[in-house]
Amino acid sequence: MEEKRFRKNDEGFVCAHCGKAVEPLGYSSRNHCPFCLWSLHVDNLPGDRANECAGLMEPIRVEPDSKKGYVIVYRCTKCGEVRRNRAANEAKVQPDDVRLLIRLTAGKG
Repeated sequence: MEEKRFRKNDEGFVCAHCGKAVEPLGYSSRNHCPFCLWSLHVDNLPGDRANECAGLMEPIRVEPDSKKGYVIVYRCTKCGEVRRNRAANEAKVQPDDVRLLIRLTAGKG
């Protein structure tokens, strides 16, 4: 039996990096803070919350993507794994800080 590649897990949380309250995205799994763009290393597959590392994921750069808009590239500060995630800069609820996305696109994290 094939495991699903994506599980919707759209819950609010308090950012482990900046401490701000983050609301659910409303249409997908919110996996990073829209204020500081940091995340937690909690997923093996998107939304599964099955990764035991739980390290802070630092946004190291942003890449433009013709299909997905912006893609944030993260590095786990605990285990070093690198992951990519679509930005939520067009979200209706707490969109990603576009100034931070632009700074990371320019390589000035």
